[in-house]
Amino acid sequence: MDTRRKELGEFMQVLRARSQPADFGFAAGSRRRTAGLRREEMAQLVGISPTWYTWIEQGREVNVSAEVLDRMARSLKLTRSERAYLFEMADRRDPQASLPEDDDAAPLFSTLLEDIRVPAYLMGRYWDILGWNAPAAELFTGWLDQPQDANAPPPNMLRFVFLRPETKSFLVDWEVRARRISAEFRADCRTRLDEPALLRLVDELETGSADFAAFWKQHDVLERQGGERGFLHPQRGPLNYRQVTLRPVEQEHIKLVMLQPA
Repeated sequence: MDTRRKELGEFMQVLRARSQPADFGFAAGSRRRTAGLRREEMAQLVGISPTWYTWIEQGREVNVSAEVLDRMARSLKLTRSERAYLFEMADRRDPQASLPEDDDAAPLFSTLLEDIRVPAYLMGRYWDILGWNAPAAELFTGWLDQPQDANAPPPNMLRFVFLRPETKSFLVDWEVRARRISAEFRADCRTRLDEPALLRLVDELETGSADFAAFWKQHDVLERQGGERGFLHPQRGPLNYRQVTLRPVEQEHIKLVMLQPA
């Protein structure tokens, strides 16, 4: 038996056993021999036949649609982690995973920046720079140290890398770094590649940068990695850092990026 199918079946058994029939409008008499919901009741909740549901619990080779999983997650009021696990074990993409995340939580994490002594900044879902500390402003001179217009969009890492000519001399090994950034951004946005805001950003970058257009067309995909990052600062000269990226559990699309002196 496939391990994931087995895990899915056992997980669904646990979810069924912990559910109280009365919470779903089913009679909860003393004559019940099953803890929690019966299989036919679970099948009724998610809109499939009892036989089909039984096969899923038994780990048989049946395909469970994302719609069925979504109904189950909603009906049973699964937590975020439980929902993600359910879809992962069923090898299905969660339709909720592509819903826009909220960058409004970023201010909650911005206070952390004040306590970090190395250059650090927060990146949002489209790699907007949502906050940064004084060392970051000093490192990214001419960009993050400039007055910010409250009515203008926030600084954006992709625009900085691809649309500012001076960045090619500021970032050591610019082409290698830029190619990787393009691939990391594609991987990071893999669940929202059809969002209008993302399409507008990509169109702007492709129009303004032949390099980005070429890299993006290659469809390279890389998970975000740390490692050495070199800069040629206009006042301080060559600087080397080790990049570390952290993601808050509450807002995984937000990235806290720190540059530790190498």
